[in-house]
Amino acid sequence: MEAELAALETKIRLAAELCRRLREENHELRRQLAALADGNKALADRIEGARGRLELVLRQIPE
Repeated sequence: MEAELAALETKIRLAAELCRRLREENHELRRQLAALADGNKALADRIEGARGRLELVLRQIPE
C-alpha cells in the first residue's frame, strides 16, 4: 500500500510538472503569435501604402 501511494504521488507530481511546463509553453506561443500578428499587420499596412503610392504614380503616366 505504501509503495502504491508513493508511486501515485510520483505520477501526480510528474503530471503537475508537465501541466506547468505546458502552460508556460502555451503562454510563450500565445506571445509569439501576438507578435507575429502585429508584424503581419505592419507589413500589410506598408503594402497598402505602397499600393496607394503606385496607383497614384500610374494615374500620372499619360496614356
